[in-house]
Amino acid sequence: MKIQSIISGLFLLFLMVSCQKEVEKPKVIYDNSSKNTVAPKLDSTKVEIADLPVQMEGTDYLIHPIGDLRIYERGSKSRYGSSAVNDVSFTISNVAQYEITGFLQNLKFQKIDSDSIRQLTDQPILIETATYLKTVSDRIKKQIMAYTLVDADTNKDGKLDTNDINTLYLSTISGDNFTKVSTDLEELIDWNLIESSNRLYFRTIEDTNKNGQFDQKDVVHYNYIDLNKNDWKVVRYSPI
Repeated sequence: MKIQSIISGLFLLFLMVSCQKEVEKPKVIYDNSSKNTVAPKLDSTKVEIADLPVQMEGTDYLIHPIGDLRIYERGSKSRYGSSAVNDVSFTISNVAQYEITGFLQNLKFQKIDSDSIRQLTDQPILIETATYLKTVSDRIKKQIMAYTLVDADTNKDGKLDTNDINTLYLSTISGDNFTKVSTDLEELIDWNLIESSNRLYFRTIEDTNKNGQFDQKDVVHYNYIDLNKNDWKVVRYSPI
């Protein structure tokens, strides 16, 4: 019993140390050289695939989610009646009302009366959410999308993933005017749409002590954008 207790204690200690190391992994690695980011590594084993297109209610555009084919290592059991066969999942995104989620490499846009398809960007990104701001879009007669995504390898590990800084972008429903509205090297905390004023509010946190982490010692910034205006100018305000 004592030996089992010792082994259990050592195992728990190992888990605690491992978790602590994971928490302490920086999201930003600062470099004084002229190059601030590292080009993500290309993975030749990944296969690009598109989900079936999505049309947001009241719009004239189809949105094609683009991502990597997911291949699972465990088991080879066939799952009939689903989008997965053997160890391969052909579904790369999830669709809720007015929102597409996943870990997507791009989105492509197609007007419903056209065969032409254009991509959102030609730069490496990792899209987590793409949201159609329908209520405000209907009010101001401007159809706008909001995105949370990773656009830079801020921890310089050679890839884009959730360990890098999350950012906020806007575009029109056609994918045009794809614009970053959060500030470089500031982590997006959250955003909220206030319909009565046609404003998009969002919070970011700045690593003011430059330790590569975002914590209670850093500064939170409060921002809003008046979506009535065409320039999507970010206004900082102080509620505290």
